[in-house]
Amino acid sequence: MAKINLLPWRETQRKEKQQEFLVMLAGGAAIAVLAVILVHFQVHNMIKGQERRNTYLTNEIKILDDRIKEIKKLDATRRALIERMEVIQNLQATRPGVVHLFDEIESTLPEGLHLSSLSQSGNKIQITGKAESNARVSTYMRNIEKSDWIANPKLSVISTSENDGQRLSEFSLSADQTNPSIDEDEG
Repeated sequence: MAKINLLPWRETQRKEKQQEFLVMLAGGAAIAVLAVILVHFQVHNMIKGQERRNTYLTNEIKILDDRIKEIKKLDATRRALIERMEVIQNLQATRPGVVHLFDEIESTLPEGLHLSSLSQSGNKIQITGKAESNARVSTYMRNIEKSDWIANPKLSVISTSENDGQRLSEFSLSADQTNPSIDEDEG
């Protein structure tokens, strides 16, 4: 006789396929959850690493900012020292100027002319004196024009008077003090 299976084999097969599908679905879900967790940890580690790098860079920037401030202070100090050195060099260069000025005043002074006062304000020199004649004052002004240390004589007052039978011309003139060594350096 023929064996006839009356059991619902299609239902059993359907249940087996359904169980197999659920197992695969659960496995896929587990793999997906595991992948999400791994990606989350990877991204979290990358964020922490970037935060560490950002903190490091921020600290280094602060250190460099402090160094820049220190460099600016040193630069300001350097500029101040250079300015002081230039002032000292200018003073050193003009120091012999007074000696040369008095030497030139004496060497340009013609006979018969006497100085009564000499004053200086900056590079301007004011000279007053007495001369035996107006020609002596003119000679004095020509001598000043030839001088290396005194220039641009300008006569402001000349008056003539007689004193004990002697005729004297009182004069007042101004001139500029020059410094040939500085003028040559600038030219």
